[in-house]
Amino acid sequence: MSHVAVVVFPGSNCEYDAAHAVSALGGTSDFVWHTETDLSGYDAIVLPGGFAHGDYLRPGAIARFSPVMEEVGQRAEAGVPVLGICNGFQVLTEAGLLPGALQKNRGLTFLCQPSRLAVRSVRSVLTRGARVGQELDIPINHFSGAYTCDDETLAELHAHDQVVVTYTQNPNGSRDDIAGVSNRAGNVVGLMPHPERAMSALLGSEDGRVLFASFLGLSVAA
Repeated sequence: MSHVAVVVFPGSNCEYDAAHAVSALGGTSDFVWHTETDLSGYDAIVLPGGFAHGDYLRPGAIARFSPVMEEVGQRAEAGVPVLGICNGFQVLTEAGLLPGALQKNRGLTFLCQPSRLAVRSVRSVLTRGARVGQELDIPINHFSGAYTCDDETLAELHAHDQVVVTYTQNPNGSRDDIAGVSNRAGNVVGLMPHPERAMSALLGSEDGRVLFASFLGLSVAA
């Protein structure tokens, strides 16, 4: 049974959704305040969505200096699965744990709507239980969610199979339709859509179970 640290920054607002997704698949989780410096007792780490430190300066730019992030980096280097969702993705890029950056959406429009994703890589901890080409309905909820990177980084992402999921219909202007990427090892993943909000067909989709089951090392049938 996986025991997951859900890191909470001032301004996080999706920590309960993330914890529910973990428990729905039989795992356990603790909320870990951003000042903590020891995550050694956890099998995986989630950085949830929200507005860490009010998104002052730019999303994730202040949170990356929180004491917990040095420990997140060390645990990631040791191979522990780390997942950043929406604001958590922004934090991971600001901390240098993932390549690229997130900028304001095309048209400077806040987006809160369903989105369809296509799985592009099964090398990552988030998609190892999926299949390449599989399509998933996962909602988005962001203003600064357009993934961007330079040409060299984009080439490296594709060369090392680090593009995890893409939008089938790009809602925000993300480069190459990218919705989520991993580090080269595949144990650190960030994505803008919210799989923790797609855990039940009663709420529109249960496709998030595919991703969270993968992240927890479970079969999709769990």
